[in-house]
Amino acid sequence: MLEKLTKECQDIQSFLEVTMSDTSAEVVARGCDLSVYMARTGQMLADAKKLCSGKKKEDILEAIAYISEAKLSAKVQNALVDSICQDEQYLVDWITRLNATCTHQLDWCRTLISKNKEELRLTTTMGREFNKH
Repeated sequence: MLEKLTKECQDIQSFLEVTMSDTSAEVVARGCDLSVYMARTGQMLADAKKLCSGKKKEDILEAIAYISEAKLSAKVQNALVDSICQDEQYLVDWITRLNATCTHQLDWCRTLISKNKEELRLTTTMGREFNKH
């Protein structure tokens, strides 16, 4: 599952790194895609956290035996436990950032749509005023 989620993260990352134009059609299409990616990254985040927890659970007994013998401080113990699922935690962090980036880009899409609507309104209003004279 780690490899599958990592591949999906790479695909979403590539999408998020594309600069879009400010044309309404492209903004709306991107907004639709971003909404799907937001939902998907939410599920992916839950899956990655489950994966990380499972990894900790599997390897924690072995680590506890080592910690008990070594009489390590709480801080060192936590660092050791975190290192057990380093790849899984990286994935959790990455998916969290992808989800946040989708949110920010969707906000930007809303801003562009509002801008385009206002420009259209002004153009239409100015056209009416011009035709009256």
